[in-house]
Amino acid sequence: MAGGRGTELLRRGLLAFSFAALLAVGLFGPSAAKPPMGPRGWAPGELPWAPSSAVVTALLWAAYLLGAAGVALALWRPPARALSWRWPLALAVLALLTGPFGSADHTNYAAYGRIAAQGGDPYLVPPAAWAGGADPVTSAVEPPWTETVSVYGPFATLLHLVSSLVGGDSMRQTVWAWQVITVVAWLAVRWLLLRAATDPRRVDTLWTANPLVFGVGVLGAHLDVVAAALALAALVAAARSPWAAGVLSGLAVSTKITYGVLLLAVLLAWWQHDRTGLARRVVAYAVAALAVVVPLHLWAGPHVFDQLGRARRSVSLATPWRLVVDLLTGPLPSSTVRNLVFAAAAVLFVAFAVLLWRLTERAAPTTVTGAAVRWAFVLSTAYAVSAPYSLPWYDQLTWATLPVLAAGVVDYLLLARLAVMAVAYVPGRVVTMSPTVEDVTLAVRRRVVPYAVLLVWAALTVAWRRGSRESAEPRPAGSPPPR
Repeated sequence: MAGGRGTELLRRGLLAFSFAALLAVGLFGPSAAKPPMGPRGWAPGELPWAPSSAVVTALLWAAYLLGAAGVALALWRPPARALSWRWPLALAVLALLTGPFGSADHTNYAAYGRIAAQGGDPYLVPPAAWAGGADPVTSAVEPPWTETVSVYGPFATLLHLVSSLVGGDSMRQTVWAWQVITVVAWLAVRWLLLRAATDPRRVDTLWTANPLVFGVGVLGAHLDVVAAALALAALVAAARSPWAAGVLSGLAVSTKITYGVLLLAVLLAWWQHDRTGLARRVVAYAVAALAVVVPLHLWAGPHVFDQLGRARRSVSLATPWRLVVDLLTGPLPSSTVRNLVFAAAAVLFVAFAVLLWRLTERAAPTTVTGAAVRWAFVLSTAYAVSAPYSLPWYDQLTWATLPVLAAGVVDYLLLARLAVMAVAYVPGRVVTMSPTVEDVTLAVRRRVVPYAVLLVWAALTVAWRRGSRESAEPRPAGSPPPR
């Protein structure tokens, strides 16, 4: 009893520190993690202290690592009860008092929305070229994105446009309008999970009170939170209305193209659990999705996929694939190496999809929604884990679906991966770091985290093999299946 009480106090302390540290970084002035956004206008301001790159890096590393430990404790010994709505609502209010950090992506969103709102094409015109480089919003975009056109889907651009119309000539106001959309999406995911999952405590452990998800996604104001909310809504709607599921799936795919796995997840769930009137539902689903996707893409114009085509050959620094690129480039031409890497990654995606499917075999509720969520989890997570280009906020759909599945070793392994990926991309900007901080953070990103991710790959494989052996072993009559 005393041990359980001590664990609970430790868990609360770790999570409280993590959330407080993350919120503090967002409330502080500009730093190596948080880009400046000019005059605040009617949007919330910031505290009059700009921490050094060393301070903000140490604070974020501590927040993510200690926060991961707190979540691990909650998985080991779940809290007695779920949170009431006042806690996530309080966190939402606090998030809206901060400025986004961890990257400068939100300034890109604002710039693309500004270009679209003023009649330009963000898929054709880079921020630095708009209005001769003198626009108060687009001119605030930072390297290396000043010459980069949008890579986001047309519904994302439409939301960015709305944020721009609200924010006007102010970068800070435009970003704050976008933060409202992101925070509402985060709350919507919790609302949906409480209806889809069997254990509300698990929803709060993995989503609501997970400082890594909150810090990387919500406080970073990343588009992936919005896409994950649309995707989860589609998965929940799949059991009730193919029309609603199609519309929501179309919006999710039109937000970020990688959410195309959602379409396959819904179809596989129907095939697996409810084939009654399957053809009719598939037609309705396809018509509803196309009714959203086609007009949005026609509105966005013919250049929607231009930057996506250029970016698809990228390999991020913190993935194990970067080790392969660095090793083979030189002996082999760069183009050949990248062809080999992407072919190998495709094979690994299939392998991880099979592995995750096996590991979650008894984890999902035996319903259409449960099957759809499980397929979405398997496909999106296999992609995030195996992709040559992966960033910590790309995991939002993983964490928006995992609470619906039963607890297992996958929880801990994916938590470890998210923690090391979050640490890898601290402080988050490519400017304003001291030489020492830049050397240390790049060393962690390039020489430590890829090997940590390799260990997660190995641990997932071991867990799968162990589960396969246990399933193959004969059990006494009446004994429960292995977990």
